Formats: sequence, C-alpha cells, structure tokens
Amino acid sequence: MERRIQELRWDPVLGEWVMVSSIRETRPWQPEGFCPFCPGAPETGYGWDALILRNRYPMLSDTPLEPGRHGFYRTAPSYGRCWVVIETPIHDLDDISDLPVEHIARVLNLVVDKYREEKQDKRLVYFLFFRNKGREIGVSLTHPHSQIYVLPFVPVRVQREIENARRYYNESKECLFCRIIGEEEKERVRIVYDSSDWIAFIPFYAHWPFEVHIYPRRHVGELTDLTSDEVTALAHALKTVLCGLNRVLGKPMPYTMVLHQNPMHTRYPFYHLHIEIYGMYRTTGKLKYAAGMETGGGNFTYDSTPEYVAELLRKAIRENKCGHT
Repeated sequence: MERRIQELRWDPVLGEWVMVSSIRETRPWQPEGFCPFCPGAPETGYGWDALILRNRYPMLSDTPLEPGRHGFYRTAPSYGRCWVVIETPIHDLDDISDLPVEHIARVLNLVVDKYREEKQDKRLVYFLFFRNKGREIGVSLTHPHSQIYVLPFVPVRVQREIENARRYYNESKECLFCRIIGEEEKERVRIVYDSSDWIAFIPFYAHWPFEVHIYPRRHVGELTDLTSDEVTALAHALKTVLCGLNRVLGKPMPYTMVLHQNPMHTRYPFYHLHIEIYGMYRTTGKLKYAAGMETGGGNFTYDSTPEYVAELLRKAIRENKCGHT
C-alpha cells in the first residue's frame, strides 16, 4: 500500500510552496442521496443556522505526518488547520446571496471569531477565507459552504500584493489600494456597488471575465479591524454583488471568492483588506479556462472589456433589485 503523504513541497523554480496530501483522494465527490453538511449528519447535528467544522480531508493538520526526505528537494511539515464554514442548513440554496443580510453577517462574524481564535497560534502565518461555487469549477459538495485554510506561509498571490504595495508606499507615501479606489471613483465606469462603508468594482486590470473586488472605504488591514456595522455592511455588499453575478447572464455564475488581508502576526501599514471574486463565465455564457497563456505563461487574456462587463453587472443588479432583503 502506498504511504500516506501530507507535506509541503518547495518549488525551487517558482519559489513557492505546494501542499501535497494523499488524504484528499478519499473525500466524497458530489455524493447522491447523502450530504455531510445537512442537519442531522454525524458532524452537524440539529439546531444551528451556521457553523464551522474541521475539514475531515485536510491539506493541513495540527498533527501533520512526517514529511519525506528527497535529497535535493526541500519539504516541510504541513502544519496548519482547514475548516469548513457551513453557511446554512438549507441544502438546495443556490448561493449565499439568497440569504438575508442578517444571516450573511452571522456567517461573517463566525469567520471573524475563528480568525481571532487562530491568531493565538504563533506558528501559523496566514488566515485564508475562500468560497468556491459551482459544479463547473469542480466543487466536491454543493451544499452552501466556504472554507478556511490557516497556513504556515503567506500565499504567493498575497505576497506579490504586499511586495508591490510596499514598493508603491515607499515611493508615494500612500496606500496603493486607497489610490486604486480613488481612481475608480474618478472614472465611475467600473464601479458596480457603492455605499458609505464598501465599494465594489471590476478592476481596470481584471483577469477573469466577471472579476469583482470589494474594498472597505476605511483603510483597514485585517478582519478584526472591522466594526460590527462594517461587517453587516459587507454582508449587504456581498449579497448585492453575488446576486448580480448570478443573474447577469440568466444562469448562476460559477465563481471563486477569496479574502485578502494582512498576515496574522504582521501589520503592514500599506496593506488594505479586500475581497476578490472571480466570476468565470464569459459574456457569452461559456466558461473561461486558465489555459496555455494563463497557466503556462502566467499572464491572463481578457476577451471583453472591464467597462462593458461592469455595465452589464450594474444593469443586472438594478433590474433584479439585488441587495433587497
């Protein structure tokens, strides 16, 4: 029998960690007739409206297997934690945007509390909250849920943001992200949601067809910096934007949503918390794949324009009265 493997492997060419776990091979894949996230399942029980569970098939563990030795190649223990955020007892709900704002805020507050708890572990470095939605992108379970990876390293995409934000701050003495918000407000053509606390827009430099970034107007670096009112306002922003995405093409949008914030034990004054949503249908309704140029070359192609896509999304939000509870 092949040895179970759970370890970090260093890519010396790209300079980044790869998480390897043969444990993931045994996870259920879109099972029929049973859902481990529904009320009454062994791990969930009854009497809840949202909860956070340990992932039974984790990439990371607080008791990781001993990493292998491979001569030239570098490995490390996959120390960390993986959580599943069960967002609602309702199995057949299409998306969290179908929930009331108050319920979405409860889910977000659970995540904030988990972040506060995980910050006590000084061995862990980064708290990545994310959501994958849609069979088209390969979700293993369709019950509405999101995930948390508490990592022993900073994800490479976030690290690139930090490095570029640091460079801009050193040169200009201002936050790069605050400057981007200001530029979007000047032009107005890519903004899809705007409130006193949050702003959402399709970036000038969008990679995915329906990519939306959501920023707090106040310069904050991490989840625990947000006030209770700001968390509720974020719930409204998410409900509005995701509702629009799910209606803009007349069918639910497959997407990935990721929270970017400061590393857990380092506060960079030039970094700005934000959420990135990657809506993966093209305007034709066909799926956008990260293919040769994107995967092999590392640079994205964009088949429309962010300005046109933003207009489509604004229209969908307006006509469907998205954000109304």
